[in-house]
Amino acid sequence: MISVRIASGVLIAGTAAAVVGCAPATERPTTPATAAVASEHPSETLTPLIHKALPNIQGKTFTSATVTFPPGARAVPHRHGNAFVYAYVLEGAVRSQLEGEPMRTYHRGENWIEQPGAHHVATEDASNTEPAELLVVFVSTTGEQLKTDDPHQ
Repeated sequence: MISVRIASGVLIAGTAAAVVGCAPATERPTTPATAAVASEHPSETLTPLIHKALPNIQGKTFTSATVTFPPGARAVPHRHGNAFVYAYVLEGAVRSQLEGEPMRTYHRGENWIEQPGAHHVATEDASNTEPAELLVVFVSTTGEQLKTDDPHQ
């Protein structure tokens, strides 16, 4: 029983590292520009739920997580590699924009998909007073980093 708990803890920690880019936000390089953005807007928090190799599709992994946005929070523009992404709004409202598409606001119960290689240029809580939460599902190449933030300018 103890070994199962330890294995579960290792799996959760490994999933969190893979989804957020293998380093906690506090360890990412900071420039004056990113420090200013970070102080103006809080960022999202990711909580891993499951990370499992797909038994019927060699080399592919299913990962799910919740992403919580405090009021006024926004994510850094990013990509999800070759992952197919599905996002469902559990709570609140989230503004989202993929490169080449208009900004759209998604409310509780609404969802969207991101094709492999998509550039997510904006993701933010639509409210400055209420939190928002997403359920995000990735189907990715096993071992591939799930989120890569754009280089800081």
